[in-house]
Amino acid sequence: MIAPLHQPLSRLGKRGGTARLFLHIALLAVGHAVLFCLIYALAFELRFGFEVELRSLTVFVSSLPVVVGAKLLIFYATGHFHGWWRHVTFSDLTALARASLAALLALVAIDHFFLDYQIPRAILPLDCCLGVLVLGTLRSSWRLLAEGRASLGGTRSAALLVGADHAAGRLAHDIHSHPDSPYRVRGLIATNGETVGARLGGIPVVGRLDDLPGAAVRRGVQSLLVTAGSIPGSRLRSLLGRCEKSGLAVKIIPSARDRLSGVDHLPVRDIHIDDLLRRDPVQLDDTAICDLVRDRRVLVTGAGGSIGSEICRQLLRFDPAELILLGRGENRIFQLEREFRQIDAPVKLVPMIADVTCAKRIRQVFEKRRPEVVFHAAAHKHVPLMEANPGEAIRNNVLGTRIVADLADEYDVLSFVLVSTDKAVHPTSIMGVSKHLAERYVHALSQESSTRLVVTRFGNVLGSNGSVVPIFQEQIRRGGPITITDERMTRFFMSIPEASQLVLQAAAMGQGGEIFVLDMGEPVRIVDLARDLVRLSGLPEDSIEIVFTGVRPGEKLYEELYFSAETTLPTPHPKLRAAFHRPYRLAEVQEEVADLESLLDAPEEIIRRRLKQLVPEFQGKAETGTRKAESGTLAGPKARVESVVVRG
Repeated sequence: MIAPLHQPLSRLGKRGGTARLFLHIALLAVGHAVLFCLIYALAFELRFGFEVELRSLTVFVSSLPVVVGAKLLIFYATGHFHGWWRHVTFSDLTALARASLAALLALVAIDHFFLDYQIPRAILPLDCCLGVLVLGTLRSSWRLLAEGRASLGGTRSAALLVGADHAAGRLAHDIHSHPDSPYRVRGLIATNGETVGARLGGIPVVGRLDDLPGAAVRRGVQSLLVTAGSIPGSRLRSLLGRCEKSGLAVKIIPSARDRLSGVDHLPVRDIHIDDLLRRDPVQLDDTAICDLVRDRRVLVTGAGGSIGSEICRQLLRFDPAELILLGRGENRIFQLEREFRQIDAPVKLVPMIADVTCAKRIRQVFEKRRPEVVFHAAAHKHVPLMEANPGEAIRNNVLGTRIVADLADEYDVLSFVLVSTDKAVHPTSIMGVSKHLAERYVHALSQESSTRLVVTRFGNVLGSNGSVVPIFQEQIRRGGPITITDERMTRFFMSIPEASQLVLQAAAMGQGGEIFVLDMGEPVRIVDLARDLVRLSGLPEDSIEIVFTGVRPGEKLYEELYFSAETTLPTPHPKLRAAFHRPYRLAEVQEEVADLESLLDAPEEIIRRRLKQLVPEFQGKAETGTRKAESGTLAGPKARVESVVVRG
């Protein structure tokens, strides 16, 4: 980013030392004094048509020290001797005009009240205008010369920049002006109907995304620069494929918001997998979230996990009175608290080690901390592990949810949010059916509680613990093979921050009883994801073997976001829909959960049999597969019906 002209004295002193600072100020002051003399003399010459009489010459000589001294004093006071001309901006030129106007007013007052002689009335305004013109031209020329030398550097690579709006123009200017930039932008690529052939800041719009290979050849470029999040992930995936075929390198530049970090370089990076999956950025209703969270005590269970920790990070923005970090893994809670302490968050942090399945301990937490908002993210979520340990899945995901939700109701918590999963829809796994029963309990309790109990449901999260991306990356580092259960398998993906932000949004708008379903975009084929990762690793696509191992116990080929019996309605937020399931009677659900509690240590077959009785949609091991798409209810590929028999 370009540094401002008026930098603090302390900052400059740190960079070059006090002696260098004083030398810098002195040189600029001397240079300005010389220019002020010449400009004042030119004002006299222009006023008298280059025929200055002796009387006027006497006034010039007598008033020159006064004029130059007053200008030097005002320019010094307004910081014009503390900056660098090579960094001049329009705001600096505006500041120059203000300083010159202040000098004019001061000199008019001095001339009127203190001088025995009168400076001709036209001289001072003329001197002011000439000063702005001359100094502005000199400062701008210095910067233009510096940028011209930088942009003509022999080591710079020609590039095209995606975008033809104001932000793209500013970014292109930063790329050109920065001395360490490795690129020179030769053209802009239109994305939103901009006119090809138009110019933005002197840079031509050379084509559209569909014309990219030809435009690159015509302009002789080797690289394409894309601002993170500027185009959807699906278009970026298609663009990456076409660029690879034409030998064009794709580089990502963080968005303007991400570049406001004070770093003194342009952080151009290689493309990442989340760039390919990116959708439109989430726009939060900050006011509603702030009204819910600010100055309140907020409890996050599972705070050490991927989603729980990110919910905590997002909550810090809204100034809760107290943030209770609850988890059973001491190392993760310790690391999270340490992270927040280092950023000096102005929030009272309360780390607590507890297991949500221990009712006495969780009651102690509620009694001592009295939370007003609860985000329940604690859960067992690894599908194959839960298939082998069904009792533990029920204990943690169902009974743990019952304990936290009941205490939220008992202690009059304002809002309770359960973080659920798309695997709870038409579940084929123990993990999925346990989360479905957790949803059911929260929904039933919401019918009789003054606490606003809501559920948020979403799919796979990139970078979360146990997600496929780090597994694939590790397999690629080892040279392969990449193991995928089935070539047809698809999943919904979203980033951890996006998921966490939408959980906060759901909490803010929930009135109780809703199941908020997050917009997951289009499902992604896992095999395509693996191939993208191979390419992003800089390897040929066929250099890493992909092995299909068969669907694991409890897995589906396609995930769904809604039950067929659920009614879905839009919400004020475009990325959230509210699903309403058939109502459950709390007493009935409590009896079901108590029955499951008595079976926790029973043989696996008995637990599975009881789960199928409680959740008719639950498919056992031999029934795992995909369901026929029902209009408006299946958020996955609708034209294909698959049936898979799972091993084991």
